[in-house]
Amino acid sequence: MKKVILDLATTLDGFIEGPNGEIDWCIMDDDMDFDGFISGIDTIFYGRVSYDSWGNYQPDENAASREKEFWNTIHSKNKFVFSTQHRQDENATFIHSDLTDKVAEIKKQGGKDIWLYGGASLIKTFIDNNLIDVYRISVHPVVLGKGKPLFEDMKERLNLKLVKTNVFKSGVVQLIYHPSGNISAET
Repeated sequence: MKKVILDLATTLDGFIEGPNGEIDWCIMDDDMDFDGFISGIDTIFYGRVSYDSWGNYQPDENAASREKEFWNTIHSKNKFVFSTQHRQDENATFIHSDLTDKVAEIKKQGGKDIWLYGGASLIKTFIDNNLIDVYRISVHPVVLGKGKPLFEDMKERLNLKLVKTNVFKSGVVQLIYHPSGNISAET
């Protein structure tokens, strides 16, 4: 069965975006093997705002070929957008009801794992409904002081089990957790 993997960057003080939505503090080291992560998924879950911002993003025509290739790979994945909007989109399937049932149905399909891209509201909904199988949180060596927190307005305590730690040359530390009670092979 597919796993839902929350893979995202956070600052040392727990923000996933700066106060104006900025993510310019994110570091992409070549030793992070993000390409390896991307090759292990075939599906991306977006909230509507994140999808509208990044779901069809195209780099500038003068961008490096590696960046263009990266976005082509991202756009080759199956995309599901969780939204209250009823919308048709040739590049994604919009889901507006029965979130838990739809996620279970998608997880049962064959193939690779699922990247829970976000945004913050969708992540919170997935946490509240126990729909995340793996938390891959990359803590970046920067403190913003304010912004959008990763864990906001949590209903209940979230207990996690650390299964792996990766330290990269930039100082980014990736922490991989499974929800307590869902401790399977390393990811």
